Amino acid sequence: MKSDRRFSRKKSRSSQPFQRAAEAPNLPPNSFQFICYFVNQFRWWYIATVILEIIHATCGIMLPYAIGEIIRSVTKSTVNSSEIFATISQPLMLFTALSIGEVVFGRSSGLLLTILHPIHRQHIIRSLYAYLQQHSHRYLSSSFAGALAQRINETAYGVTQTMQMLISEFMSVIIVYIVAIILLYRAYPPLAALVGIWAVLFISISFWLATRCRIHSRKAAAARSETAGIIVDAVTNLTASRLFARLGFERRYLNERFRREIIEVRKANWYSERIRWFQFISAAILKIATLYYSLSLWSQGKIATADFVVATSLSLLIISEARNLSRRFLDLFEHIGNIANGVLTIVQPHELVDRENAIAHSITTGKIEFRRVNFSYSAEKQVFHDLSVTIQPGQRVGLVGFSGSGKSTFVNLILRLFDPQSGQILIDGVDIRDMTQEALHAQISLIPQDPSLFHRTLLENIRYGRLEATDEEVIQAARKAYAHDFIIQMSEGYDSLVGERGVKLSGGQRQRIAIARVILKDAPILILDEATSSLDSITEKAIQDTLDLAMNGKTVIVVAHRLSTIAHLDRILVFDQGRIVEDGSHSKLLAKGGAYYRLWQMQAGGFLPEKASDNNLSELQTG
Repeated sequence: MKSDRRFSRKKSRSSQPFQRAAEAPNLPPNSFQFICYFVNQFRWWYIATVILEIIHATCGIMLPYAIGEIIRSVTKSTVNSSEIFATISQPLMLFTALSIGEVVFGRSSGLLLTILHPIHRQHIIRSLYAYLQQHSHRYLSSSFAGALAQRINETAYGVTQTMQMLISEFMSVIIVYIVAIILLYRAYPPLAALVGIWAVLFISISFWLATRCRIHSRKAAAARSETAGIIVDAVTNLTASRLFARLGFERRYLNERFRREIIEVRKANWYSERIRWFQFISAAILKIATLYYSLSLWSQGKIATADFVVATSLSLLIISEARNLSRRFLDLFEHIGNIANGVLTIVQPHELVDRENAIAHSITTGKIEFRRVNFSYSAEKQVFHDLSVTIQPGQRVGLVGFSGSGKSTFVNLILRLFDPQSGQILIDGVDIRDMTQEALHAQISLIPQDPSLFHRTLLENIRYGRLEATDEEVIQAARKAYAHDFIIQMSEGYDSLVGERGVKLSGGQRQRIAIARVILKDAPILILDEATSSLDSITEKAIQDTLDLAMNGKTVIVVAHRLSTIAHLDRILVFDQGRIVEDGSHSKLLAKGGAYYRLWQMQAGGFLPEKASDNNLSELQTG
C-alpha cells in the first residue's frame, strides 16, 4: 500500500499537467489555495464577521483607557464624594458603552460563525467526496476507506477552525496590539516603543518556530488518519477475527500501530512544549520590565497616575495575549497540517478521466473488441501482450483459467477500471476511452463473486440498479432472483436494513440481491464473476434459468471456476498467463483434447483448483 501511495504522490508532483476529471470540483492541490478557494465562496459571511470582530476587539482593548479616564477625572475632582458620579459621568458612559459593545459585537460575530461553520464544513466535505469519487480503482484499492473518510472530515474541520482562529483570535490579538501601542504612545512614547518592539519580535519568532512545527503536525495527523483506517478495517473484519481466534492478535496489532503513531505525536508535542517555554519566559520578562519601567516613570513624575494605570493594564493585557499566542499558533498549524495532509492525499491528479470530447454513446449491439492490447499493472507485472479478440453481439462467452491467468484483468479493462498502455478496446466500434465513464458503466451490468451492499434497506439496494423503478418493478426483479421469499420473512420486509456491506445477510442472500439489482438494471452487456457460487444447488439451478432468460439479447461474459456453469455458453476462452490459448464451444474444446479438456479433467468437485501445479501448467502449455 505504501508503494502505491508513493507512486501516486510522485505522479502528482511530476512536470505533467494536473489531470482532473471534468465532473470533479476544481480543487487546488495547494493547501493555502485550497483554504482561499473555500473561503472565497462564503466571503461576505467572513467579511461581516471580520468587521464585527474588529469592533469587538477594539471595545475590549479600550476598556483600560476608559478606566484611566475615570481615574483621571477622580484624581482631578474637587467635589465631595456624593457628587463624584456627576464628575465621571462621561468616562463612565464610555466604559459602559464599551462593555456593552464588547458583548454585543463579540456575540454577533460568534453567532455568524456558529451559523456559517456547519454549512461551510458540509460544503467542503461534499466537494472532497465529489473529487474522491473520480479517483481510479487503483487509488481506492491502495487506501484505507476509513483513513480517507477521516482525512475528509479532518480537512473540512481544519478549514473552518483555521478561519475561526484567524478571525476570532489572531485578528483580535493584532487589534489589541495596535490599539494598545497607540494608547501607550499617548501616555509615554518610549514605553510604547518598548512594548511594540517586543511584540513584533515575539510574534515573529513565535511564528517562525510554529512553522517549523508544521511538518511534525502533518506527520502526526497522517499517523492518526492511518490508525483510524486500521480501526475501521479491524471493526469491519471483527467476525473473521473472532472465528480465527485472533482477537488478541488484533489488539496487539492495533497497539503496535498506536506505538508508531505516538512517536509522531510526541515529536509534535515536545516541539510545541519547547515553543511554549520560550513564549512564557519572554512574557514573564516583559511583564517585570514593563511594571518596573512604569513605576520608574511614575515616581519621576513623567506619567500621571491615570497613565500609570492605563500603561500597566495595557502591558499586562498584551503580555497575557502574547503568552496565549503560543497555543494559538500551534493549534493553527495543527489545523493547517491536517488540511495539508488531506489535500496531499485526496487532491491528486485523477488517473482515469474522460477525454475532452467524450460521448455518451448508446450501446446497441454490444460487440466487444480487443485490438492488440498491451497491459501491465507495473513494469514488472505484464499481463497482456498484443491481445486481440472479438466477442460478437449477443454472444455468451465464458472465461476460464487458473487464478492470475488474466480473466479478471480482461473484465476490468472492459469496465475501464484500468486503461491499457497501448491498443484499443471497442464496444460497437467505439473506443471506450471515447465514451464517458458514466455512460459506459450505465450500460454494463456486473454481478461480482462477493457483492457489496449498502447499509440501506433491501428496497433501496435493489432499486440501485434503476433509481426510477417502481416498488412493483423492484419486487418483480426480486422474484426473478428468488429473493422475494426470504425478504418477506424478514421483520421489516423490503424495509429491512442489511448492515454494513450486507453483513446481516448470508452470502447466498447477498448474491440474490445483487442479481435482482442487475435484472432491474437490464443493461445490454452482462458480466458475471462466479455469480452463483454462493448459492445452494437447488437455488442455483432456478436462478441459472432466470439468468439464461436475462441473457437473451445481451452480450454476456461469464468468469467461472466451476466449468459446468459455462458448458452451455456459445463460446469459451481459455486463459493462461495473459494469453488466450483456446477459443471455442464446450463440445469443440473437449473434442480437441487440449488445454480446456485437461482443465475439465482436473477440476475437483466441479471447481478448478486456485492455481496449477507445475505438472498441470506444463500440460496446459504443451497441449
